[in-house]
Amino acid sequence: MEQNNTHYAGPTDRIGTARIGKLLLDFSIPAIIGMVVNAIYNIVDRIYVGQGVDPLGIAGITIAMPPMIILMAASMLIGVGANSLFSIRLGEGRRDEVEKIMGHAFALLFLIPGIVIVTIFVFMDKILIDIMGASEAVFPYAKTYLRIILYGGIFSAMGPGINHFIRSDGHPRTSMLTQLLGAVINIILDPIFIFGFGLGIAGAAWATILSQFISFVWVICYFNSRYTKLRFRFRDMRLELKLTLKIMAIGFAPFAMQLAIGLVNIILNRSLFTYGGDVAVAAMGIVYSILVMIFMPLQGLNQGVQPIIGYNYGAKKYDRVLRAYKLAVLSSTLFVTAGFLLLQLFPGFFIAIFRNEQGPLMDMGTRALRICTIFLPFLGFQIISANYFQAIGKPVQGTVLSLSRQILFYIPLLLILPRRFGIYGVYSAMPAADSLAILLSAIVMIREVKRLKSLGSANQ
Repeated sequence: MEQNNTHYAGPTDRIGTARIGKLLLDFSIPAIIGMVVNAIYNIVDRIYVGQGVDPLGIAGITIAMPPMIILMAASMLIGVGANSLFSIRLGEGRRDEVEKIMGHAFALLFLIPGIVIVTIFVFMDKILIDIMGASEAVFPYAKTYLRIILYGGIFSAMGPGINHFIRSDGHPRTSMLTQLLGAVINIILDPIFIFGFGLGIAGAAWATILSQFISFVWVICYFNSRYTKLRFRFRDMRLELKLTLKIMAIGFAPFAMQLAIGLVNIILNRSLFTYGGDVAVAAMGIVYSILVMIFMPLQGLNQGVQPIIGYNYGAKKYDRVLRAYKLAVLSSTLFVTAGFLLLQLFPGFFIAIFRNEQGPLMDMGTRALRICTIFLPFLGFQIISANYFQAIGKPVQGTVLSLSRQILFYIPLLLILPRRFGIYGVYSAMPAADSLAILLSAIVMIREVKRLKSLGSANQ
């Protein structure tokens, strides 16, 4: 086939010329709103179940989360990896490869999550009891919820994975609407299914998968509309080993990060049950839901800055890459600091959103929330730095920084500290790991900033 390097003429052109501050606002605000909406996906079920069904239902959803995180990891392996490569190729003007990347992503988003779903279905009982450590009281809630979620697992993987391309195609607001549509439908359907139809925790799961299916349909409709020249074509879905491995290599950092989160959740849930019982599992499920509302906007900022960094790095505009990175770090730091102050000053208010009653759940949740967020003001820098390497197509560095909190530091501390300090050791493992990951990221990024400045000087 004849090589066609004609520059892709479209909304992406401004990424290399417009003011970085305006670009970051244009791309990040819709992505942040979209990720906040995505966070609602993660917590709205727990809120309804905690307030109207049973506090043990929160523990059941918490126990079911690691398998769901693994499914999300499969989606990110392909969606994020393909999107990063997509942005870099646009910046390089290699138009002929763009749709082939999209086609490969579509096929892989069906294949890999499908394998994960079938595996979880086959071994569900063993996974929930032997690996996740579900107690006899919590197991029925966890199995009911997870089984229904897996029915729509393909759509929950493909929708977010393909939605990345809408944003990098220069339509971040449309990308945001995709997530907003699904979340609003989920919020509407949850009380109808849980209370109106009397389905309880099963109703929460059905509401989630129906809303994810509608989001998937919306995404497919976009790529068959007049708003983009890009199309999914069957010829581009014939998998080529070299491109497949490239996509997976770039997407490995967020994939490994999600797997690490799943592993951490398994170890964490078992430790919580050992030192605090089902109430401790439910309390930490609430804490994690609150932290999702902090970290999802950071992921939105990551998604917004990623095409800016990737495009300009591909175009060799290193000064713009550095400005985008610094502005993203500053913005993320301001945001997480505000979140830190609110959580430290009013922890009981946030716990009450999920279960508004005094007792062991409130006490455990309040203490855990305050301890776990000690180093929150510095985590914006750490998360943006890990994403930076993914954006420029350097998965090794991105993987190391992404995994430093969860694998290198958090898991060992989670295994060691509770043996000496009990439940407080479980809580303290998170801030201890955060501090070490922040230090490692600072060392790596000081060297990278010097490298970027050197490349910029040589390119002038």
